[in-house]
Amino acid sequence: MAVSRVQLVETQFRSFLDNFEDVPSRSDLDNPVRNGATLTARETIAIFTAQLTSRNLDIISRELKARGESFYTIGSSGHEGNASVAAALRPTDPAFLHYRSGAFFLARAQQVPGPAGAMDVLLGMVASTDEPIAGGRHKVFGSVPLNIPPQTSTIASQLPKALGWAVALERKNRLLNTQDDSISVCTFGDASINHATATTTLNAAGWTRHQRVPAPVLFVCEDNGFGISVRTPQGWVAANNQQRHGVKYFFADGLDLVDAYEQARLAAAYVRTERAPALLHMRTVRLLGHAGSDVEQLYRTTKEIEASEAQDPLIQSARILMENGWMTKTQVKELHDQTYVRLSALAEEAVRRPKIRTAAEVIRPLYFEDAAVLKKGPRQAEPDQRLAHFKNLPEKSERLRHMAFQLNRGLSDLLLAYDNAIVFGEDVGRKGGVYHVTQGLTKAFGVGRVFNTLLDETMILGLAIGSGQAGLIPLPEVQYLAYLMNAIDQLRGEAGSMQFFSQGQYSNPMVLRIAAFAYQKGFGGHFHNDNGIAALREIPGILIGTPSRGDDGVRMLRTLMTSAAELGRVCVMLEPIALYMMKDLYESGDNKWLTTYPAPTEILEPGSVGVYGDGTQLCIMSYANGLWMSLRVAKKLEQQGLSCRVIDIRWLQPLPLAALSEHAKACEKVLIVDECRKNSGIANEVSASLWETTENTRIARLQADDTYIPLGAAANLVLLQEEDIERAALQLLES
Repeated sequence: MAVSRVQLVETQFRSFLDNFEDVPSRSDLDNPVRNGATLTARETIAIFTAQLTSRNLDIISRELKARGESFYTIGSSGHEGNASVAAALRPTDPAFLHYRSGAFFLARAQQVPGPAGAMDVLLGMVASTDEPIAGGRHKVFGSVPLNIPPQTSTIASQLPKALGWAVALERKNRLLNTQDDSISVCTFGDASINHATATTTLNAAGWTRHQRVPAPVLFVCEDNGFGISVRTPQGWVAANNQQRHGVKYFFADGLDLVDAYEQARLAAAYVRTERAPALLHMRTVRLLGHAGSDVEQLYRTTKEIEASEAQDPLIQSARILMENGWMTKTQVKELHDQTYVRLSALAEEAVRRPKIRTAAEVIRPLYFEDAAVLKKGPRQAEPDQRLAHFKNLPEKSERLRHMAFQLNRGLSDLLLAYDNAIVFGEDVGRKGGVYHVTQGLTKAFGVGRVFNTLLDETMILGLAIGSGQAGLIPLPEVQYLAYLMNAIDQLRGEAGSMQFFSQGQYSNPMVLRIAAFAYQKGFGGHFHNDNGIAALREIPGILIGTPSRGDDGVRMLRTLMTSAAELGRVCVMLEPIALYMMKDLYESGDNKWLTTYPAPTEILEPGSVGVYGDGTQLCIMSYANGLWMSLRVAKKLEQQGLSCRVIDIRWLQPLPLAALSEHAKACEKVLIVDECRKNSGIANEVSASLWETTENTRIARLQADDTYIPLGAAANLVLLQEEDIERAALQLLES
């Protein structure tokens, strides 16, 4: 018969209580719990109660799992010292929690009036729709009243946004004239501290402090010595972080709730006073394995497991209270048993609560009513404010400009209209961006609103996520499309999932601008010319657009900003590098790709398309560089007496399939021109949809080769060329 480690841990706890000799009881609960402590006995009992609640929830989750009623058994046993960290903080300090921070969650629930607490955890375990934060979509520690945004936190992915929130708070205070002295706290494990996401965040925290930029964030590493079965070398976390530049190191014994509290209090006070980052390294022990399915005996000896169990923090907490007379062993037993009985009754109630029954319920938080919001129109600055900035209102000028120039004006308009908007990224400040899109913005709006970051896409996006949650509207820039791959999980795992895990109660508003696609002349290689967008398009719920012309770029930018500001949506604009400075369309000097500046009320609605011509023989559907080439081809075909129309798809996620279908039905043949490589574009989905929704229309696709892009002229061998489009169009028309 298999040994139940849960029963052994429980038996050990009870055996300790049975063998303890009570000392004279004390009733002065508002005195320090022991000599030299600032923590009172009353506060200690509250922390201990949270610890007992957390432990019993772990036990009950496994009991429910055995009945097929629970779907999550990663517990917090051995990590209950994090309850002391919660007690040392304010409930208004946002907490980005590790999945073993159950006692923290419960201790904070004690600080905030309301129902949040153990029932929330149980409802999450059984995946009930009544669970207040995720609604049964996942078991997370999250709560709006408790100021705990939900995240799965499996690979330290919450660290960048915790730092981002801290940095953004100080900017928000200056921009909006507030005086919020909150700090952010982020808990994570000793295995996660080795992940690239954690190391880059800690580096960025030190980099920020080195520049004397306020960043009030407390990182809490809960060190139990294991990452599932992989051991953390003894002393590694301390050795690697005690002398880290710019991040002050504190150590706490998480097995001793008083020491954990005192050190957390000191660390929090340092962060709050100095507005600087700190790392609280807290010793913990992992009990009951990684999760309910984990067989520890496969990688740990019985002696090692028993040694860990002997360090049970609940035993240490009970000892502190009993040896000083604040509780008797009978009182501790009663508190433990009553907690178990109460939670068991709640668990039975949780099991009876409703579950998600339809796919529509699952995906509901990912749908956005853009149209209703956009009907109100984009926010505009006061006319006098715009006139003072521009000197001459750009929409009044008939002078034609290229896309980079118009986007610069569009960003200026947004910064004027939204006093909580910030623009940041690599080289966007004084240099004005590699392609001059942000030129002059730092001078006009100040380094508090338009500024350079360190060269780290993970932190650029982490700052964007944290900024959005802090109340700002970030417009981050990633310098090239390929660079996004360095940090894609910040979009997929964090920003993109926040609405899903919180049912829209938390959001990550942002407009991410990316210099994208290929066709740069004299400057290439696969890092600076990339034509793959599948990684972006597979993220549920985000809005992705790509403009081809300056006026459309400004209109799209306003649309995305409105969606981000009003709906909290994650928005991405892919800006075709090769078209930034494009002037001509058909022949040199015709200036037909330059545009005027659109009136401040003009937008591009998601689901709409751009239409060039009304021919019925051939419809060419494309976007970005493909649109520019397709218009040139269409003119050649029309000169041959062929009737064409060209459609700018422009919205890449979700695709404007209904609008495309209507144009396909109006034409005899459709050619989809997709400049992205075959397995990373939109042609496959568009063609499949058109085949399903049209009956008599012949459909063909044209895509770039499925390869990285080489340097020099060789790039043209694998990228779509104008001649390729013309050849494909003629073949389709002749078929």
